Amino acid sequence: MSLRQVVLDTETTGLSAEDGHRIVEIGCVEIVDRRLTGRTLHLYVNPERDIDPGALEVHGLTRERLSTEPRFAELADRVADFVADAELLIHNAPFDMGFLEAEFRRIGRPGFGGLVGAVTDTLALARELHPGRRNSLDALCERYEISNAHRKLHGALLDAELLADVYLAMTRGQDSLEIALGGHEEGAYGIEADLAWPPAGLLVLRADEAELRAHAEILEAIAREARKPALWTLLTEPESPAAPVLPGPPVGAGAVAAAPSVASA
Repeated sequence: MSLRQVVLDTETTGLSAEDGHRIVEIGCVEIVDRRLTGRTLHLYVNPERDIDPGALEVHGLTRERLSTEPRFAELADRVADFVADAELLIHNAPFDMGFLEAEFRRIGRPGFGGLVGAVTDTLALARELHPGRRNSLDALCERYEISNAHRKLHGALLDAELLADVYLAMTRGQDSLEIALGGHEEGAYGIEADLAWPPAGLLVLRADEAELRAHAEILEAIAREARKPALWTLLTEPESPAAPVLPGPPVGAGAVAAAPSVASA
């Protein structure tokens, strides 16, 4: 069964949904079996209210710019369809989830959380992996060498795309491989596990001719330096058949076995 995840980010008119602040932008990026599918959702929303100066400095979206965009009620179905049954990945999830819940309540729809399979807070995950360090999206991009030079202002889709790359880098390892192999139950990867190889969803990239030549040159250089074949060469070369034993005359006491004659041209 495929693992479907949706990285989600929002921009808002202010810091608190409880104070009546609204969503102005939504960005979603789809991941299936730890691979970006290319499917995204990007929506601007008319918030029907003023935008706090602090929020405006963050995302740069003015009320005038958003006045011609659809209201959230007109976009709710598109949001619900995109995230349905997926695991949401959100940086500081309580913030975005609080706004989405408030927007769905405002239009009389069931809670937003009931639409999704699970919610993972990537900020909490980052704090577990890097305690005592800065774990903002910018800090994580720097830590995992993900370029965010084009990020002048916050944008929901741009931030979701960056977070997708950060999440995949942050969770790369044995646990991530287990997820990629289909979320098997605990204990499924013991010595006796019968797993097909390569597993479904694992991207296999074959070396091209140039890469194979470069590999061969490295092995030859190792052999020259060590004055013996590289271990990789020994492991990958087929075993040579044993040389046949030629019958010879019996060797008696005081006799010397004759060497096989070699014909000369």
